Amino acid sequence: MILAQSLIDVNPGFILLKIIAFLIFLYILYKFGWGPITNALEEREEEIDSSIRRAEEALQEAKQVQAENKKARREAEREAQKILREARDAAEDLREEEKAKIRQEIDAMKEQARADIEREKQSALQELRDEVADLAIEAASKVVRDDLDGERQRKLVHDFIDELPQN
Repeated sequence: MILAQSLIDVNPGFILLKIIAFLIFLYILYKFGWGPITNALEEREEEIDSSIRRAEEALQEAKQVQAENKKARREAEREAQKILREARDAAEDLREEEKAKIRQEIDAMKEQARADIEREKQSALQELRDEVADLAIEAASKVVRDDLDGERQRKLVHDFIDELPQN
């Protein structure tokens, strides 16, 4: 029991020794344990913060690149539509121009054909006039040669008319 009683007795020297040992332990723990651990944790926290900032910057950069790509794609599509529209317009203009040129050529050919027909018509009429004049002269010379009575003149004119070409 003495042993048990010595454990229960308060010994101020022993308490002071325990307090000094605990304070030395806290100092050693702070100096060699707590300081490096907190420094390591702070460094790790700074690394994590830095990684998060870099990741956010990369994300912002990726979003910006994506927006630029969308804008460039829309611009390229707009430009392609514009080029396609211009090509269609140019093709339509060319087609209209070719139509007009062909119409002019057709009109010129029609006009040339009309002029040729008119020339041929005039030539045929001139030949017909010349032939009619020759025939009239021939008929007149026959009439003058023969002094004919009225009945004989009518017969001569009818014969002359029958001898004329049918065209």
